[in-house]
Amino acid sequence: MENFKAGQTVVRRDVHCSGRVWSEHALRVVADTSEALVTACPPGAETRWPVLYAKARSEGDRSVRMEAFDVMASGTWELVAGVWQETELLMWKPPAAWFSVNAFYTDGGLRNWYVNFERPLVRTGDGFDTLDLTVDLVIDPELTRWQWKDEDEYAHVRRLGVVTDTEHQAVDAARDQVLAMLAERSGPFAGAAVWAAWRWEAAWPVPRLPQPAEGAGRVALAGG
Repeated sequence: MENFKAGQTVVRRDVHCSGRVWSEHALRVVADTSEALVTACPPGAETRWPVLYAKARSEGDRSVRMEAFDVMASGTWELVAGVWQETELLMWKPPAAWFSVNAFYTDGGLRNWYVNFERPLVRTGDGFDTLDLTVDLVIDPELTRWQWKDEDEYAHVRRLGVVTDTEHQAVDAARDQVLAMLAERSGPFAGAAVWAAWRWEAAWPVPRLPQPAEGAGRVALAGG
């Protein structure tokens, strides 16, 4: 599959093991190389979320987030339209990695780094598929302090079977890999100053999702 072009709109989809689409997020390509696919979006970028997950995001209610994961385990949910809010996002996603490195920006500049642990990407015609595995690592802008986030949610999806034992082992290895990158200042951390200076390209329109096709919400799974 050919590389995406800089400025092209792509769609990140989180896809459940059932093949159902859990969420969609419109992004714009910054760069696409053998090292990583780098994408970005500003506030207002279009998304689609499960109804309960969208409610949890808008209300800040963690108990509703837990309910949303219960629904995920059931394999049945409906998506609702939404938009990315508050921050500009820059995402670095290596092709085979069980994580992405994200940087969040506000008017004051780089707010923080955020490592999202997730399945390796599967490229599609209009973007890529993955699945957020809930646990995250939050790192301060200077790369001097970090803390794990959402360990309780990770334990919950483990109990529900959303994250399998094999995936759990991959996440543990990915945690060690990211901490090594941070210590060594490798990957995107090697160019931290360049990342800190990045801003959304004002000439780029806010990325939008394609209209969902009738019966959308289920995709074919790659692999066995």
